[in-house]
Amino acid sequence: MNIIIKNHLLLYRGYKLKCCVGKSGIKNFKKEGDLGTPKGVFNLGLLYYRKDRNQYFKTNLNKKIIKKNMGWCNDIRSKKYNKEISFPFKYCAEKLFRKDKIYDIFVNIKYNQSPVVKGKGSAIFLHLANKNYKPTKGCIAIKKKDFLKILPLITKNTKISIR
Repeated sequence: MNIIIKNHLLLYRGYKLKCCVGKSGIKNFKKEGDLGTPKGVFNLGLLYYRKDRNQYFKTNLNKKIIKKNMGWCNDIRSKKYNKEISFPFKYCAEKLFRKDKIYDIFVNIKYNQSPVVKGKGSAIFLHLANKNYKPTKGCIAIKKKDFLKILPLITKNTKISIR
């Protein structure tokens, strides 16, 4: 069963949860920096989490603890474009260990990953929304309590359908 994103809702296994998407909306042709969320059906990757802010949660996904030196490359000049990196890093990359809480727990959406096409967009995640469901830079975001409700139901075969 797929997670469905449409009309600012995340629909999954009977849950109907408010979510936010990229500031530019859902795009047929995503480009790096356009603030759009890519349209399509995608596999899910690793679950990343801050161990200091998440004590216990149930998941069937492979998971990885976010460390202070972790990031995600969004620089088309780098061979590591749209991949996890470690700081220090000579190209532009987004920090995964953040003061705000949006990346306390997130799932990598496998957009533009095999093969990676430079400039097609990077770092597309299902992450935590801020208090006001502020639009993202291209990711999908939901409240932490909602994330923790659906997380035990998600498997490595679950796909996300962004419409």
